[in-house]
Amino acid sequence: MSKSSSFVKTHFHPFLFTLITLAAMAELGLTAFLIAAGNDSGAWLSPRYHSMQVCPLILFLFDAVWTTIFSTAYMFWIVDGAIHFLASIASSVIWLLVTSVIWGAAAGIMHQTRVGGNCANLPVISRCREALTVEALGWTEFALCILTVLSTLVWARGSNKSYVRDCLCFISLHISHLPLTAG
Repeated sequence: MSKSSSFVKTHFHPFLFTLITLAAMAELGLTAFLIAAGNDSGAWLSPRYHSMQVCPLILFLFDAVWTTIFSTAYMFWIVDGAIHFLASIASSVIWLLVTSVIWGAAAGIMHQTRVGGNCANLPVISRCREALTVEALGWTEFALCILTVLSTLVWARGSNKSYVRDCLCFISLHISHLPLTAG
């Protein structure tokens, strides 16, 4: 592996996963607050509004928990230098693609269901601005995941391919030991 590709991998991957984790934690706090505040105060405008707003917020909450747990695990595996299937480049790319889809879906749903968009005459801290922040953080997570996938694929294409061969050997070794029939 060349020194420059090793340098790039060891520096961009933890940085991007740290950004993904921090944005997910911010989203987790904001969505949990909005759901709790809406339920406690009964501040939902109508039952229809309640169902339209709570479902996307719950999806964002799930996405934030999912992302926080797994991106933190990947960061620890990267720093630790773990060499097992869940810490491989292939599994991180698969996880990032799945995570990109759920963040893109959540942000798209929120964009279609949130009321308003022009918060100009409202206080700085208002439900309108909070809803916009939830959506903005969702699109940010989506973009960070896509950026991380693309940079990982570019890095993998330009670096030594031995880790791909080692990963395939690891998978085939474990698959060959699986029983072919149940029982």
